[in-house]
Amino acid sequence: MRIYLIGYMASGKSNLGKILAEKMDFSFIDLDYLFEERFRISVFDFFEKYDEEGFRKIEQSLLVETFCMDHVVVSTGGGTPCFFDNMRQIRESGISVYLHWNLPALVQRLRHVKRKRPLLKDIGGQELEAMVEEHLRERELFYNQADFIVDAEHLDLDKLVTTIREKMDTR
Repeated sequence: MRIYLIGYMASGKSNLGKILAEKMDFSFIDLDYLFEERFRISVFDFFEKYDEEGFRKIEQSLLVETFCMDHVVVSTGGGTPCFFDNMRQIRESGISVYLHWNLPALVQRLRHVKRKRPLLKDIGGQELEAMVEEHLRERELFYNQADFIVDAEHLDLDKLVTTIREKMDTR
């Protein structure tokens, strides 16, 4: 069984993924870190040197690699579900969980993020909020297809684990 965490940048997919994997006795994979480890370049630097289209194609191939894995929690990139037919494949290959945040809280998290984000380069202030709002409007069409949509601001992790296990039992 595979569990895919989806959501916008800085929604907590990586941190929650590690904790969730530990609680479920699963392995953990972060697609962005897998990309960086395999290609020895940060996502940020790849966007700078090449382009988003090239990144998305590689990202999709890394996602496909996870489809044959078992007992794994996968933290996707914020855009992963939104390109090609990735969301459909995620849903067919495992259980998907959308970590939802309200806009002001998400913008606040992004203002304090330590990791460089290529899509946020040179963006700040009100411009950041407008860009995130626009991205969410586009991306939630995909995110909302998840098996579970959870309020990440008030997440009850034990309840999420129980819910996922119940879903696994019905598959």
